[in-house]
Amino acid sequence: MKIVYTDHLEFRLKIRSIPYNLPREVFHGSKEHYYDLATRHYLAIKKVEFAGKAREMVVTYDKKKYAVELITIHPIRPYQKHGRVNSGRWRKI
Repeated sequence: MKIVYTDHLEFRLKIRSIPYNLPREVFHGSKEHYYDLATRHYLAIKKVEFAGKAREMVVTYDKKKYAVELITIHPIRPYQKHGRVNSGRWRKI
């Protein structure tokens, strides 16, 4: 399936100095995918090397008929992930 970067994602890559191919790497390499009930977006999470440290990165995406749209990317701390999963906000898919 085709991968499309939204304008928002490209903006975030620039202001956060995130390598351009990292969102694609997280999306394709992730073994953790969730659905966020609050935002109604899908999430892919993968531990990657970023800013000199191993961090979990979240890529938010939507499934469209023609492609997968990657919306944004950001690092996430373990307690944030566990809190959202335990509260039921994020559902494993």
